[in-house]
Amino acid sequence: MTTIRLYMSMSIDGYIAGPDDRPGQELGEGGGRLFNWLDDRNGPGINGEVYAEAMATGAVISGRRTFELAGRWGGDHHDGVPINVLTHHVDEGDEPPGSARFYTDVAACAADARAAAGDRAVMVHGAGAAQALLRAGELDELELHVVPVLLGAGRRLFDNLDGTRTELELVRHLEGRDATHQRYRVRH
Repeated sequence: MTTIRLYMSMSIDGYIAGPDDRPGQELGEGGGRLFNWLDDRNGPGINGEVYAEAMATGAVISGRRTFELAGRWGGDHHDGVPINVLTHHVDEGDEPPGSARFYTDVAACAADARAAAGDRAVMVHGAGAAQALLRAGELDELELHVVPVLLGAGRRLFDNLDGTRTELELVRHLEGRDATHQRYRVRH
């Protein structure tokens, strides 16, 4: 079965964006620090390898907030792969650009993303999407890019799990410059 995998940079204290993340300041105050490791994305080494793996995915699942803050990626996240956007509602007449499509049903979104990705993984973006997929039993793995910084405030990755306990199994640990890349398998 095709793997649905969250790819997320986060601070050691669990933040994925600094305070006041909004259009024009998408990563919040100080949140850009979480992506310094991407400076090495096109070179040799661990960071480049991890980035190349992410860009080899066959579909994207994103939360609506992330999709909007990212400027809808102009309709193309990478290589024209389908972008499946989880949302609570779809406004009439709101047509997403390019390969993007809105979903209000988590299972349908996951099924379509798996089918589109074929034998490649599905990339997940956004805390809301990750939490919805996790609650629905559709999130298979977490690829966390843990950055050695304490942001102290902002948007946390797992704030709304309603006290649900989830067991994870560490399947990979890589040390890159400015980030430790940890992959966990979700034990369903």
